[in-house]
Amino acid sequence: MTDPRVPLTTYRLQLGPEFSFEDATARVPYLASLGVTDLYLSPILAAAPGSTHGYDVVDHSRISDVMGGREGFEHLVGAAREHGMGIVVDVVPNHMAVPTPASLNKALWSVLAEGPESPYASWFDVDWSGEASVLMPVLGRRVGAAMADGEITVTRLDEPELGITPDRPVLRYFDQRFPIRAGTENLPLAELLERQHYRLAYWRVADEELNYRRFFDVGTLVAVRVERPEVFEATHALIFELMDAGLIDGLRIDHPDGLADPRGYFRRLDERTGGAWTVAEKILEPDETLPADWPTAGTTGYDAAWRIGQVLTDPAGAVGLGTLMQDIAGDAVGSLPALIESSKREIVTGALYAEVHRLSTIIADLCHDDVRLRDHTLRAITDCVSELVVACDRYRAYVVPGEVAPAASDTLVREMAVRAAQRLDPERAETLDVVVDLVLGREVGSAGRQHEARRNEVIVRFQQVCGAVMAKGAEDTAFYRWTHLVSLCEVGAAPQKFAIGADELHAWAANIAASRPASMTAGSTHDNKRGEDVRARIGVLSELAPQWVETVTALRELTQAVRPAGLEGRTENLLWQTLAGTWTSQGPITVDRFADYLVKAAREAKTWTTWTDPGTEAEDALRAFCQHLLTDPATHEVMTAWVARTADAVRAATLATKALQLTLPGVADVYQGTESTRIALVDPDNRGPVDFEVLEAELERLDGGASPAGLAQEKLRLTSRVLRLRRDVPEAFVGARAGYQPLPTSTGHAVAFSRTLDGQPAAVTVVTRLPAALSAVGGWGEHTVVLPAGRWRDVLTGTEYDGGSQVLSGLLSASPVAVLTAV
Repeated sequence: MTDPRVPLTTYRLQLGPEFSFEDATARVPYLASLGVTDLYLSPILAAAPGSTHGYDVVDHSRISDVMGGREGFEHLVGAAREHGMGIVVDVVPNHMAVPTPASLNKALWSVLAEGPESPYASWFDVDWSGEASVLMPVLGRRVGAAMADGEITVTRLDEPELGITPDRPVLRYFDQRFPIRAGTENLPLAELLERQHYRLAYWRVADEELNYRRFFDVGTLVAVRVERPEVFEATHALIFELMDAGLIDGLRIDHPDGLADPRGYFRRLDERTGGAWTVAEKILEPDETLPADWPTAGTTGYDAAWRIGQVLTDPAGAVGLGTLMQDIAGDAVGSLPALIESSKREIVTGALYAEVHRLSTIIADLCHDDVRLRDHTLRAITDCVSELVVACDRYRAYVVPGEVAPAASDTLVREMAVRAAQRLDPERAETLDVVVDLVLGREVGSAGRQHEARRNEVIVRFQQVCGAVMAKGAEDTAFYRWTHLVSLCEVGAAPQKFAIGADELHAWAANIAASRPASMTAGSTHDNKRGEDVRARIGVLSELAPQWVETVTALRELTQAVRPAGLEGRTENLLWQTLAGTWTSQGPITVDRFADYLVKAAREAKTWTTWTDPGTEAEDALRAFCQHLLTDPATHEVMTAWVARTADAVRAATLATKALQLTLPGVADVYQGTESTRIALVDPDNRGPVDFEVLEAELERLDGGASPAGLAQEKLRLTSRVLRLRRDVPEAFVGARAGYQPLPTSTGHAVAFSRTLDGQPAAVTVVTRLPAALSAVGGWGEHTVVLPAGRWRDVLTGTEYDGGSQVLSGLLSASPVAVLTAV
């Protein structure tokens, strides 16, 4: 049996109606020329109608028709194989779509029709107690009003493409369709609704009474119970078939923290696939590592991305940018922890209240069944659960039902309890102790298998709720509110650190090389709030904080008469930084893209507008202000001057970001289009079309010996040369034989390291760090880097160097980065 294929360099393609398997096939020769070794595909299974991302799967047994179906997929795989390329596929085990109409999800339709007796009832994480019906919060108003106005009707439809035929009546609500329970077809509407295995409800009811687990707070994504063997096999059957047929080599697993048992899931996956290369989309805190007993190659690279960004962030800018944030947004520099805490508390008592209530109810039932614990009321338990969840500073506590909690987990949960106790009435102390013991797997309450199952459920659901609250409270709320330096506020990032030094980056990289050498490094992803090039431009603000304060002051004075009177401070500070991140030598992005991003960011921040209660007038005023900014000649003059002033620093940051990401330990991913510069904001902006024809022509020109014409071509040259270097000496970059060794420099303005093969240096990376501050002290001067012994050639320029001490002004004379290969 051959060893599983391990990618060297992946290229992420966002598939969908606008970019099919056929479109991807046409780009394979270009990607092979670029140096890519494996295609990394977004989810390929059948998704909800109109899906632009594929994470809303409706049918695990079928490849997406709109992408080209199985035939199209196999054609793409064939083209990739002709160029020696592998295939990595994104898999979504945590949830499925609740589509419109629901009949498109056959498994869910069966559950709605047959309830607990459905053969698919075990698939979904539904609480069948109480009313024993699934809440369907799809109505635009309360059910009584919808019924009174005839919006809910019983009808027979001939819609075979939706799986609906006239032999069985259905409930219809505008575009939605729902099955009717057998034997209830002829009942009066009110009685008929009462007798179904689901309950139609006003959409606002979801946050308070939803009885199925969902993906965070998205009611249209219902959780799937892959911890059950039959569900795991059924939902992965096609993926396994494609792997057994040699059509898929590796997997990216979406959101494992939503699963009841991530470790068990990865173990089953590892066993079933014969140890196929698999990475987990796992968000880790700075002091957290991927559990050693999760059999995965590593993460999808968030942990690499934030460290790369923050080693290129100037700590000297923290004070000036912090003062500006306080002046505009009203947030003090040290207030981020409190902001995260308050944001999480909003989510616990709002969008995710139903999940907290369900967990609290299970604990209350356990207490009620034991006379010794009956004085712990549901309200007291809910208070304690809420504060414990808020106090959890990561996605998971790593407690497994039936096992003694690891010492680190025990310490973590007890530290959470200390923080929670500070927020609770002292009278809640004993109740908090009970909750903590249950979360840690202690035997609390009555004995018996039923109670043991409930205790295990507490352990599982607590961690599922913690992950959801971290995601929605910290990353999707607080990180949109915190505007100290918004390039730091990314998925999986650590804005509380502001900047890190080269030594911290080296220590992390050495650990990854030793522990997870085939983990992934990422620069941009489909989940980013802003792409790598936007982050690099914003990061430069830290190097020129006084100048940026002057620029913002000038812009505020210029726009004082047209700036909306009620423009919220955090939104305004985000706006100015986004302007810096997206304004290039070609000018600004389109008004629609800029305004759409800011409105989305404001809704996520939930301060003055939300997705559920949009502040329409204020949003319109913000859009009008964006229109003025991006078309006003005076603004253009200020921003053109800023672009010119920061050009050298932006060039260095852009190229250094890419050079580090492509040469640090792990499988390097290139998100579509980011081999060149790409100004991209949050989705759907970052899923926009890529002009591959232009990129291919530019690469051919560079390969023909032409010099790069501008930063975009410089980045393309860098990417192609490094990817080809990786392909030439693959074992120096990925795998057990690859190593990492920091190289001595005489200045903190350079980051340098070698990649080794069996302990021998095989490649060297040297990048400029904080060039604006470097320029302020007169440049490199006589500062040096010590190259490993031997002879070295720069893959960008072809210039050769001897090992030993090299003057940085010479090594980096043509480019702010150098990547060297042994001659």
